[in-house]
Amino acid sequence: MVKKVALITGGTRGIGRDIAFEFLQRGYEVIINYCNNESAAIATQAEFNMLGYCPVIMRADVSNEAAVRDMFAEVFRIYNRLDVLVNNAGISYVGVIQDTTPAEWDRIFAVNVRGAYLCSRAVADRMIGMGGGCIINISSIWGEVGASCEVAYSASKAAVIGFTKALAKELAPSGVRVNCVSPGVIDTDMNGHLTPDELEDLIQQIPAGRIGTGADVAVACSFLAEAAYVTGETISVGGGFGK
Repeated sequence: MVKKVALITGGTRGIGRDIAFEFLQRGYEVIINYCNNESAAIATQAEFNMLGYCPVIMRADVSNEAAVRDMFAEVFRIYNRLDVLVNNAGISYVGVIQDTTPAEWDRIFAVNVRGAYLCSRAVADRMIGMGGGCIINISSIWGEVGASCEVAYSASKAAVIGFTKALAKELAPSGVRVNCVSPGVIDTDMNGHLTPDELEDLIQQIPAGRIGTGADVAVACSFLAEAAYVTGETISVGGGFGK
């Protein structure tokens, strides 16, 4: 039986790492993309090796068209297929709009939105040729409700949701499903700027009464990877936060 293949962008740490681990546990061949931190990528690969898994790591800046093209050419050279693409790579920025420079704004959109576009564009024809596939885009609760002092990040993640809905309609007739996962407050480095008091205040607003984990998000991704009649949806993974 041919193993399914999944590629997770930004998969060496945080939510991306947990998503990669989830798919490895479910028997997928997994490619973990990273951008700059090669030592972290190698360390993550070694950790998974010690658990008996053999993911492949591939370097590419998802906002760079040539790098993305080369990465997927290598994926298809090795596997000749891709069943699941998880567009997880993302960056954040905290600051009021007056202090957000055009360069910072453009960089947020380059990684968070252009990256999802370039990677999805790179796999669309192959998935259509296979008769099906699954693209999962990682947005954020802030893309749904907005966050003060995170306007650029919130706007980019809202764009990911719109991108998902439109692409799902475009690709559904070809058997390719496109969905979105919208994490709430998750225990990752991206929320490292929050003080203990700020975290406690957020927890008070979460009906589930706790901060989420990357594993919580990963389970939602694995569900979407196998949910054959689900497309164009945004699944919030936030314990009821923002609802």
